[in-house]
Amino acid sequence: MFENLSYLALQQYWWAIIALLGGILVFMLFVQGGQTLLYTLGKTDTEVKMLVNSLGRKWDLTFTSLVVFGGAAFASFPLFYATSFGGAYWVWMIILFAFILQAVSYEYRTKANNWLGTKTYDTFLFINGLIATVFLGTAVATFFTGSLFSVNAMHHSFWQSPYRGLELALNFGRYATYVNLSLGLAVFFLARILASLYFMNNIDDETLNERARKQVLKNAIPFLVFFLFFLINILVMKGFNYNPVTKVVNLEAFKYLHNLLAMPVVLILLLLGVVMVLWGIYRAVFVTEKCGKKAIWFAGAGTILTVFSLLLTAGYNHTAFYPSIFDLQSSLTIQNASSSKYTLIAMSYVSLLIPFVVAYIWYAWSQMNKTPITKKEMEEDSHAY
Repeated sequence: MFENLSYLALQQYWWAIIALLGGILVFMLFVQGGQTLLYTLGKTDTEVKMLVNSLGRKWDLTFTSLVVFGGAAFASFPLFYATSFGGAYWVWMIILFAFILQAVSYEYRTKANNWLGTKTYDTFLFINGLIATVFLGTAVATFFTGSLFSVNAMHHSFWQSPYRGLELALNFGRYATYVNLSLGLAVFFLARILASLYFMNNIDDETLNERARKQVLKNAIPFLVFFLFFLINILVMKGFNYNPVTKVVNLEAFKYLHNLLAMPVVLILLLLGVVMVLWGIYRAVFVTEKCGKKAIWFAGAGTILTVFSLLLTAGYNHTAFYPSIFDLQSSLTIQNASSSKYTLIAMSYVSLLIPFVVAYIWYAWSQMNKTPITKKEMEEDSHAY
């Protein structure tokens, strides 16, 4: 089956998988968003405990999603993996360290003889929630704004900044830095929105649900501001086009707008995703409580579709998905950064197992969420986080 596909079709297939995994990862960041709301929503120890245990049943899925995304990128586009993860390693090391803090915090925050104290570990959870969302969002934004690296004829990549990726978020002398940070902050506030919707779905407590409902609206406003700033900028900025025959990369005005117009299906998916996120917010804030409990599924699916569409826009239609602003011709495309055709064919057969994995995750999720979290459960459960 996959043997009959062209090399380019296989490359496009795997970029679509990478884009889908990226969308799932951003959705799963609701765990990180919830960690930044523990003491905003929880006013008593019992309420904080309910929030932590609501997230504690899902916290490892975010890290798993990140590992799967990285593994898929390594196998299908190894030059991208080597350039980004190997070049901008300070960004990725900070993100990974933040996830270590998260794992340690869930394991030890309520252990006996906890000499650091519960609130110290809760602070670690907040740090993880802030860093993971902002830095991952910033990293995704560089698919549109570019990074400082070069690639030689032997496919060896060299990062051209001593700050190893931190300059992408902290170099305030470049306008692109503000575009990068705008997506990072949009992801941060979106994660808090999704977390609030998840709490409304997963916790049976009227007081917490009402506070979560108010947080949806409070975070929706800055989310829309930062997301629209990012979206408008990438649509009007010059993008990184490459000639499919000569492989020469050049700057093209309104490139990403042209991509969406040339791929109407992707444009429809993007608009549908944005509308679903907004509909989820509307249901939670302005409709009945029962509708609010289901809002997470609209906003969550909308998040996946939106990120999926944006990543397709960054990689399809002869576009360099990981552009270099140091040397245009070093920019990475799905054609020059992918694995061999044989590797992509073998991996494509493995990808047929993805629906079964998704079905298992859905089943496990539904089983864990079958009974909403209550104060009584927290008071009686000695094994709670």
